Amino acid sequence: MKRTIVTFLLMLISVFTAQAFAAEADIVDAVAYKDRNNTWRFDVTVAHADAGWEHYADRWEVMGPDDTVLATRVIYHPHVTEQPFTRSLENVHIPDDVKVVRVRARDSIHGYGGKEFEIELRR
Repeated sequence: MKRTIVTFLLMLISVFTAQAFAAEADIVDAVAYKDRNNTWRFDVTVAHADAGWEHYADRWEVMGPDDTVLATRVIYHPHVTEQPFTRSLENVHIPDDVKVVRVRARDSIHGYGGKEFEIELRR
């Protein structure tokens, strides 16, 4: 009985330790397309060691050169078995004077801080 409890506790500790030490969410690829209606579509690929509802990549953002958030794509559920994963966001308005944007991702524990991706917009 004691061995079973100790084994269970060790497994529980290892799960929480793995969640706590998983790296931040990284952008591994991003592409921007200009739509016919003069807005932009972004296809963004995120990599993160999602561990379930308690720890997962929960959004990505398109940032202007002055760190202004131009668009946010909320990720509504973990992707434990789908890594990396790609999601899109359409109808993004980008000011005409903005030539380069950055895309960054966030996870539910660490926030922002992983690898970002820069895109030169082709107008």
